[in-house]
Amino acid sequence: MGPTRREMLALMAGLGLAGCARSDDRPKIGFIVKQPEEQWFQSEWFHADRAGAEHGFTVIKIGAPDGDRVLSAIDTLAAKNALGFVICTPDPKLGPAIRQSAAMWGLKVMSVDDRLIGPDGDPIESIPHVGISALNIGTMAGQVIAREAAGRGWDLASGEVGLLRLAFDSLQTGLERTQGGRDALIAAGLPASAVYDAPQRTTDTEGGFTAANPVLTRMGAIRKWAIIGMNDEAVLGGVRAAEGLGLSRSDIIGVGIGGSGSATAEFSKANPTGFFASILLSPKRHGYDTALALYRWGEAGEAPAPLVYTDGLEMTRDNWQALLAEQNA
Repeated sequence: MGPTRREMLALMAGLGLAGCARSDDRPKIGFIVKQPEEQWFQSEWFHADRAGAEHGFTVIKIGAPDGDRVLSAIDTLAAKNALGFVICTPDPKLGPAIRQSAAMWGLKVMSVDDRLIGPDGDPIESIPHVGISALNIGTMAGQVIAREAAGRGWDLASGEVGLLRLAFDSLQTGLERTQGGRDALIAAGLPASAVYDAPQRTTDTEGGFTAANPVLTRMGAIRKWAIIGMNDEAVLGGVRAAEGLGLSRSDIIGVGIGGSGSATAEFSKANPTGFFASILLSPKRHGYDTALALYRWGEAGEAPAPLVYTDGLEMTRDNWQALLAEQNA
């Protein structure tokens, strides 16, 4: 019988055939993400590389959009003698398999963005996690809308204001973000009956527009709209639909989530639109801090905090350039 996969990988590592052991003797960690083409993950990798450059370790960046590639990536990192890896998994239910594979190779593991789930459906508490509280981020978006509505003299309780909730409830993060925004506005005085759900099929701008248009058309008597969604693109689609029905920017308060290129493009326009603000998430903390924590754990035995949730920052036309410069500093 031939050698096992583990024996083959161990032999490769010993011979230095698996990677850059000869050209880079610095300690190595892995950083595995589910959608490497997305700007968020590109930014996480950028900041992870910065951590490595500043603290003397190498980051091996791997895209793994499915379970098979995740397990293959872990094998690759083991063959490269990595200390461990940070992972944003394509499926949180892969948690047991990821934990088992990491344990087999003696690799440290941290999760980022999406928390790993055990066989009982609960988070795996033994794996440190850095994430975003979707509910808190959504609540912040709702609070920004409530404050701006008050500044414009809108009476949320009057029945003249509607909340368009662009809903992507099949994704837990999307559900929690929009629930947080809705509940914040209800707490500020908006009647629950003034909340109108617009289910999305896709989470892009087109999906937001397609979901919003029939709801706004049906509720044409309402001429002041707050708009929330799971991301900037969904909210931007809702704003475009409202504009298409003749509402001016003074009648629309759209607050997105993400601080994406879609948001900054909107803020860069000469004239303000109904897209009022975005809640900027921090890939810097999710990339730099997790990479450094994993390295210190593997190299010096300094265990990271078991659970960290990062906050968002309100980003508007007035401050977006300064905020992004700070995040990239």
